[in-house]
Formats: sequence, structure tokens, C-alpha cells
Amino acid sequence: MHKKLFIPGPVEVKPDVLEKMATPMIGHRSKDASALQRRISDKLRKLFYTEEEILLSTSSGSGLMEGAIRSCTAKRAAVFSVGAFGKRWYDMAVSNNVPADLFEVEWGQATTPEMVDEVLSTGKYDLVTITHNETSTGIMNPVEEISKVIKKYPDVVWCVDAVSSAGGSKIEVDKLGIDICITSTQKALGLPPGLAICTFSKKAIERAKQVPHRGYYLDLLSLYNYIQKKDYQYPSTPSLSHMFALDYQLDKILEEGLENRFARHIEMAEYVRAWAKKNFALFADERYLSNTLTTVANTREIDVAALNKELGQRGFQISNGYGKMKEKTFRIAHMADYTLDDIKELLGHIDDILKL
Repeated sequence: MHKKLFIPGPVEVKPDVLEKMATPMIGHRSKDASALQRRISDKLRKLFYTEEEILLSTSSGSGLMEGAIRSCTAKRAAVFSVGAFGKRWYDMAVSNNVPADLFEVEWGQATTPEMVDEVLSTGKYDLVTITHNETSTGIMNPVEEISKVIKKYPDVVWCVDAVSSAGGSKIEVDKLGIDICITSTQKALGLPPGLAICTFSKKAIERAKQVPHRGYYLDLLSLYNYIQKKDYQYPSTPSLSHMFALDYQLDKILEEGLENRFARHIEMAEYVRAWAKKNFALFADERYLSNTLTTVANTREIDVAALNKELGQRGFQISNGYGKMKEKTFRIAHMADYTLDDIKELLGHIDDILKL
């Protein structure tokens, strides 16, 4: 039986979008491939509210995260972490011999503008990473407020992990001054996993030119230079199947209307939050709640694995807590193409199973 996925990703993908993955192949060096990539980039610029270049990578979002911190750190990176995935950015830096320091908060808390200001005021750092949306904790960091602080430090390249929020929450890249904003296909964009996307600012381009060892496959400057020189083609063979589906799905997203899409995500989030507060509790600081995923504190000490097993028999799946939070929390994603009716159906089944 197919289970409808209400997990942090991969998400449920509409049948018509999946069908586009089966589009017959074209040559990746053809004019058709260039036209496909150009169409995708133009639509993604609208989604990200940017005039800057768009890069694609046949990898998960982690690929471009690693590429960003390696390609654009000339001096030292300041990595802010609010959970498991912020910490991953630090591990990537260490693994690539990139000088970096980790600034963690307790799980369930946010990175505040004051924290960022305090760290950047030392003058030690020329790159900063922020997780916009942390799926391990259900925190959405206040990037609008953080942007005001980062703008005080014009030499700092700002990288944002928007893997689980872009396409479901408004991120105005140029207005905020984000240099590299990263996402991937299997979250709020509503596609299968396998393709990562980022914006790439002029400041980031100039910085990368100063970094001698940027790697090979994930060298963002190399990707950028190649698509300029070769008219929107890539140095390595891209996943054309994902590109066909992304081109199609972006049309559907823009047809829905970005503001409508973001409002739909907030509507679903508010419903899940209200349900969680009535029956359990919210894990994350209520001032900084995610619009694409809710982490519920397991105050009733239910057996989350058993709940998920019973849900599975009814054709649904949610997510247990991440890592050290397993069984202490559980997570319900509300992103991509789901509607409020889908959320109500899921929660109705949970109510019935738990006799809430």
C-alpha cells in the first residue's frame, strides 16, 4: 500500500509531476537542454525574488551546502546551528579543511540577530551560514531580522540553508542580501529527491575567485562559469529527468501564485500547531515556528513507532523525532502540494488511533 508521506522529505509528489520524470531523453549538450535550463532559472528567480544566477546540482541539498562553504570561505566560516542540519554544515567545513567555528543553541531555540552580531563583530569571519528552517526541531530562524545585522558586515558572504522551506515560505533573497540560498527538490517544491538548487550572488562569485581549492564537482564558481560560457549547460551530465519535472512543477507553483502558496502553508501550519497544543505541546520556541513542519513534544509519552505503524496500515506516515529526540517528539510535515483537507484527514486518523 502506498503511504501518503507527511515526513520532512521526500514529500508526496503529484502523479502528473512524476509522469514528467519519464519524458524521453534529450542530449544534455543540445539547444533544447539549454532552453530547458534557462526556463527553469527564470522561474526560480521569481520563486527566490532574485536577479542573481541560479545553479543546479545533481545531488541532495547537502551537496550545494558543502560546495558553498568550501567555495566561498577565504578566511573563516561562522556556522550557526539550531539542530542537526546546522551542525552538518560545520562537519562539512572540518572535512574539507575549511577553517570554521560552530555556534550552537539548545534544540528548540532560534539563532538571534544579537548572536550573529556578537560573532561577526570580532572581524574573524568572512562567511556565515544560517539554517532557515530546521526539520529536527521545527524552528524557522528570523532571517529578516538577521539580515539587518549581516548587512553591517559587507565583506561577509551569507549562505542560507532553505532546503526545507523554499517554495513553502517567502524568502526574498535580494532584499535580504543572501548570497547563496540553497534548496532541494524533495521538500516544499514537491518533487522527487535528487536535484539541488542555489542562488549565487556577485559577491559570492568574487569571493570564490579568491579561494584556491574549491573542489571539483561542487565548485560553485566552475558551475557558474560553465553555464555562462556554454549557454546554460553544465560541466557534468545533469539529471534531465528532474529538470523536466522541475520545469513543469514551477509552472504549477507560479500558476497557484507564490503568495497563495505561502498562505496555504501557513494555514496548514496553524492548524497543526493548534492541534498539537490542544493534545500535546509544541517543542520549538513559539516565536520561531516553522511554516513547513511542526515538531510536537510527546507529552503523553505515546509510542510514536506504534502510532506510525498503525497510520501506515491506513495509508499515512509521519516522522518520529530526529536523533536524540526520537520518541520524545514526533514531526508532521505540511509542505509542497498538500492542502488543509489533507492535514485534517491525517490528524483525524491520529485522533482515532490515540482516542483523543
